[in-house]
Amino acid sequence: MRVLAIDTALANCAAAVLDDGSDSACFEAFGEEIGRGHAERLMDMIGEVMAETSTAFSDLDRVVVTIGPGSFTGLRVGLAVARGFGLVLGKPVVGITTLAAIARASAPRDGGAPLLVALTGKGDEVYCQEFDSSGEKTGEASVRTISDLAATMPKCIRLAGSAAERVASELDLPGEQIISRAGFPGIRDVAELGLLADPVTASPSPLYLRPPDATPQTRGRIERQ
Repeated sequence: MRVLAIDTALANCAAAVLDDGSDSACFEAFGEEIGRGHAERLMDMIGEVMAETSTAFSDLDRVVVTIGPGSFTGLRVGLAVARGFGLVLGKPVVGITTLAAIARASAPRDGGAPLLVALTGKGDEVYCQEFDSSGEKTGEASVRTISDLAATMPKCIRLAGSAAERVASELDLPGEQIISRAGFPGIRDVAELGLLADPVTASPSPLYLRPPDATPQTRGRIERQ
């Protein structure tokens, strides 16, 4: 199966083509930590990975895209492009969470203590999810405060993600329990999860764990009678 993977959810902007076939295996990726400006860079990256792997869009079996947690603007860019390709090509589009992709890269796979992937949120909040040592989810993604995690997480928990250091400090955990401080997923992990995902359940819909900060403007509004 040959997939195009796209990640614009966080600070990174990345695209990759991955094929797991025995006779057609290939992997090519381009990525850059840019913070903002995903819309300006993404299509060039897609063109580069498609050219480097000699892949025509008709060769793709599916499109994979990160769905969050992440930046509202960044998510919209990746999802719009992925859905557009899926519609034009008539190919399935699958969504992968940033938390799951980071867990895939960080999981020790030693049968030991569980893993909490935690990404920096607003103020005292983190976007987080628990996984077992193999990287399989054992809880749902949520937004929680550092103090809440400190009160509920077991002392054996291992940590990954951009908020790992902060959570470890609050829980008074030793540094060796921090497996990764990654602030965004690796595009290969996104692509590999996309190969395994079920298009029926892995919807390319944004994962928003908290409401937007913006509120509808009311000043100057004319009430309808």
